[in-house]
Order: sequence, then C-alpha cells, then structure tokens
Amino acid sequence: MPKAADTKDQDSAAPARRSILDVLRGELGLISGVITTVLFFTVGKEWLADFSSLTWLGLMFSWLFGVMIWCAFGVVRHADALAEILGEPYGTLILTISVISIEVTILATVMLGNTPNPTLPRETMFAILMIVLNGMVGTVLAVGGLRYVQQQYNLQGALAYLAVITPLAFIALVLPTFTESTSGPTLQTQQAIVFGTLTALLYGAFLTIQTTRHRTFFLQPKLAGGSQVQSKTEERRRAETEGQADSEAAMPDLHHHGPAYSGSVHAVLLLATLLPVVLLSKPLATLLDHGIEELGLPNALGGVVIAMLILSPEWTAALQSAMRDQLQRAVNLSLGSALSTIGLTVPVMLAISLFTGTPLNLGLNSVDIVLLSVTLFVCHITFSGAPTNILLGFVHLVLFGTYLLLIFKP
Repeated sequence: MPKAADTKDQDSAAPARRSILDVLRGELGLISGVITTVLFFTVGKEWLADFSSLTWLGLMFSWLFGVMIWCAFGVVRHADALAEILGEPYGTLILTISVISIEVTILATVMLGNTPNPTLPRETMFAILMIVLNGMVGTVLAVGGLRYVQQQYNLQGALAYLAVITPLAFIALVLPTFTESTSGPTLQTQQAIVFGTLTALLYGAFLTIQTTRHRTFFLQPKLAGGSQVQSKTEERRRAETEGQADSEAAMPDLHHHGPAYSGSVHAVLLLATLLPVVLLSKPLATLLDHGIEELGLPNALGGVVIAMLILSPEWTAALQSAMRDQLQRAVNLSLGSALSTIGLTVPVMLAISLFTGTPLNLGLNSVDIVLLSVTLFVCHITFSGAPTNILLGFVHLVLFGTYLLLIFKP
C-alpha cells in the first residue's frame, strides 16, 4: 500500500514539475534579457570602452540585437495573449501600442544620451513608414493572394487609418523641410508645441472612435451571400479554413502563446519583458553609431536597423493573420503601426526636444518626400474598396525595394 501511495504522489508531482519547466521555457526571452542587462550594466561597461576590433564590435551587436529581438517577440506574445482575452479591436490596439512603445523608448533613450543623434528619430520614423506601408503590406497581400487569390477587409477601417496617416505624415516629415522660420528642416518652438498637441489629440480621437463609436470598422467583415462568385472547390476550402480557425480559437493556443496566465499576469510579464529592450537600447545605439561610422555606411541604415528590430514581431503576426485569411487583423496591425509611429512618437520626440533643448531634425529630403508621396498614393489605391490580390502586393514590394536601393544609392 505505501508503494502505491508513493507512486501516486510521484505521478501527481510530475505534472507540477513539467508545468514549471513549461513556464521557464516560455519565458526564456525574459530570462536572457535580464541576464544580458545585468552583464552589460556591470562588467559590460568595459566591453563598450574599446571598439578597436570590428569583430568584437560585431559580436556584441549581434548579441544585443538578438536578445532584444527575442524580448520583442516576448512582448508581442503577451500582448497577443491579452488580445485574445479582450477581443478585437482592443487586442490589436494593445499589440500595436506595445510594439510602438519599444520605438518610443529606444528613440527617447538615444535622444537623452551623451551623444544625441538629431536625425535618428526622423530616419527611424520614415523607415517604419516605408517598411510598414510597403514591405509589410506588400508581403501580407502577396502571401494572402497566393493562398486565397482574393481577400476581404473592412473598407471603412482602412480608410479611417489612411485619412489620419496621410496628413500627419506630411506635416511631421515634409512640412519642416519647407518652413522658413528656422534654418534647417526643423520646427519653431511654437510650431512644435501646436503640432505635437494636435497630433496627440487627433490620435486620441482616433483611438476613441476605434474602441467605441465605430468599433465595427476594424472587425473582419462577413461575406454577404452572393457577393462573391466562387467555385465549389474555393467554397469548400474556405469553409474548411474557417472551421479550422474556429476550432483553434476555441482551444488555448499554448504553442503560440507559451504558458497561459491570467490577464493581469500577462500584463505584468509584458512590462517586465519590455524593460530589457528599453535598458539595452543605449548600448545598442552606441554600437550601431560606431559601426556605421567605421564602415562608412549611410546614416539612414541606423533607422532601418531599429525599425526592423521594432517591427519584426508585428510583421510576423501580420503574415500569420494573412495566412489564416484574417486580412483585417493584418490591416489593423500594419496601418495601426504606421499611425502609431506618428501619433505617439512625434509628440514624445518633440516634447523631449523642447524640454531638454536637444536638436531634432524632422524634415525629409526631396527624394524621400517623393517616395513617401507615391507610397501614400498607392496605399489609397490599394485600399480603395476592391478585394486585395497578389498584384497589389507586388506593387508595394517594388516600392519597398526602391526604398532599400535609395538608402545605399541616394
């Protein structure tokens, strides 16, 4: 009898041990971020004192960048778990704000550092707009078009995004180039105060509309009967896909989110996972600036690297949504990121510049202005009402390739 009792106790203890291992395995990104942060703020100070070896510089940069990417995916994982708990559009909103908060904290850390870079915020914001509106949108439409031929989205929601993105992008990144009140591509103090305030108020009004009065604008539309001609094979494939998505939504997706917690625990872990990204941003920026200077690379490359760090988890989430034929969520993620990078980042950067006296150059050059104008024009055509297809995706990818080419060959 005692042996049987012992066996029973061992069997009951095994799941507990396995659950602890699952928790630790699911939070490896947070653990690696904490360890890396402790190392770089103790013994790591000596590592950043000597940049004579480019090999050592590259190893440290790869280490920091990899850990920060890992933590960024952890932030998105917890935000995505909260998204499923709260539902749409709150879920996508949490995910978008979580990702953009990484951008804001990185740029704020760089601006408040010992060697501020007045053009890095502009280059990063422009890079995010180009990556999101061309790279992310292009791959999402191309992947969705390859798998489903055409995909539906909510026209009213897409137009609401573009209606706010377009004027804010031009005022933030184009208007400072042509103002005569200052000598460079900057805003006067009064202009910065007014524009920063109006930008924050407009973004706040958009969030109010998105979460209250017009919440349905940002939900995946249901196809009306007879609105789209499909073959029997396509109808069967769509029915199987929707049935599979419904069954997956009804079950906890532990492989995607890791261990499942309550909403409050996910919120705490989200903030904890975000903290290493914030703290490691300063040494990363130091390595990035020195590497670009030593290798003679274009300054805009720094903005691209930071933008890729910020957007890689959200880009992955958007592609997964397109693969599940949930184009509206991909639209919310992509256009929401573009809007947030202006609606949140610009007011914060202007406030830091005004209160600390740190120089901030926002105006783009003539080539970038043309590319931004064409990008926004094509976005309005893409989201003009018709179902999306692979051709529209390729158009955006061509613009994305043009942007990358202009970085190295202006």
